[in-house]
Amino acid sequence: MDRLVSVDAKELEIEFRPSQRCSSAAFRVTNLMHTMAVAVHLSTTRPTAFSVHPAAVAVLPPLSSTTFSLLLLPSPSPPLASPPDSLLVRSVLLLTGKPDSPAALLRLFSRAPAKATVFRDAVLPVALVGPHVLRSLLQSRGSLEAAFLLSRAASACSPASVTALLLPAAAAGDHRLVSALLAAGADPAVRGDDRRSALALAIASGSSNAVAALLDAGARVDPAAPDLPFHAAAASGRADLISLLAGSCTDPAWASATGPDGRTPVHAAAAAGHLDAVRLCVASGGGDPDRADSRGWTPLHCASAGGYLDVAMFLIGQSAYDARLVRTRDGRKTPFDLAIDGGHAGLYDALGLGDALHRAARGGDVASVRSCLARGAAVDGRDQNGWTALHRAAFKGRIEVVRALIDGGAQLDAVDHEGYTPLRCAVEAGHAEVALCLVAHGARAGLKGFKGLDLLLNNLSLDKNIRAVDRSSLAYALSPCDKNSVIEAPTLLM
Repeated sequence: MDRLVSVDAKELEIEFRPSQRCSSAAFRVTNLMHTMAVAVHLSTTRPTAFSVHPAAVAVLPPLSSTTFSLLLLPSPSPPLASPPDSLLVRSVLLLTGKPDSPAALLRLFSRAPAKATVFRDAVLPVALVGPHVLRSLLQSRGSLEAAFLLSRAASACSPASVTALLLPAAAAGDHRLVSALLAAGADPAVRGDDRRSALALAIASGSSNAVAALLDAGARVDPAAPDLPFHAAAASGRADLISLLAGSCTDPAWASATGPDGRTPVHAAAAAGHLDAVRLCVASGGGDPDRADSRGWTPLHCASAGGYLDVAMFLIGQSAYDARLVRTRDGRKTPFDLAIDGGHAGLYDALGLGDALHRAARGGDVASVRSCLARGAAVDGRDQNGWTALHRAAFKGRIEVVRALIDGGAQLDAVDHEGYTPLRCAVEAGHAEVALCLVAHGARAGLKGFKGLDLLLNNLSLDKNIRAVDRSSLAYALSPCDKNSVIEAPTLLM
């Protein structure tokens, strides 16, 4: 025999109401003995929070029953515990008749006679339920073993109650509470007084699990909804959230949706400098990298104003035309102008200053070259062929520009996509003076087999603008002989 009494409940639920005495449903304890009386004792894991009605101890005659209920003492907030509270039912046979007082009964369980056995007949988990418990869990999320508490608390709430709590749960990004509320019947399409949906609030919280729970429960993804879900995900730079939304969206061109200001998710991601989000919007969502908003701002304007070089470079590469030339309607500004306004010098080269430097180098405009460098142009910025401004100046024989670029820190041995250095460009174009200048400043020769080398070396003897000592030094530097075998090389004059 392992117990003396039976209990007709497996667990106890108490709906919590602030500062009120709350009670569980009544439950029955029955004596299983046919001929002997039994004493029972009901105790909780927290006697300061609970009491038993009508009393914690009782005597049950043979085969008789008594009804009890568990009371929760008044409290302004739910006295939640981890692990959850429980009610223990114990019993002992009355071998010598009924004790004469409740205190005597209690002594049976604290100091049982030697021949008496105290039975543990049942352990009933106690669950606090109701909307007030859910609100408390929302405010103290993460501090408890919440999975059990959430599901139990929500199970006793009306659909209206759990739906009302879904918005703050989504805003908090508490995916466990969101899931529990949805399982209890909350409406995934609910919107607040500000017309923001639970989905939009979950996106703003950054919780991908909460977003996924709402989508799984049937939340509808509308790219053009007032709360602009894709814009919000793009602005936060969360490519994972964008992918989740796209997977549940029926509109394949979701990245072309516009807000009241005419901006798309591409604008939103570019303005915040989120390259991965920009890429995803353009590649998968039909986003137009050149689309202008109501003020004439393209995504490139947004990235330039924020100083985001990697985003700007990507958008320039994706543009169907030269987006760097587009001017806004308000102020007639190009992306370059906006970068200047923001002091984002790192973007100047990409937004047009680099092109200006190359044009000046090609045309021999020394003043413009110095101006471009002073304004922040990258001295070693490259074109689509890998040429730097020094390549261009060397190829065109612009000796003064070459000197200005060298003074500006140009890399002498920069190699283009075909393996050409500025020195090789100068040699093959027959510009001896430029070649002399480059070698004099440290450019590596190694020109054996270069086209034009023989012609250039021959021209050295005919070029009266080159001094004899420089002619000799340059001829030595450019000659294909083994320099390691030469004890002393002539000194080049700059």
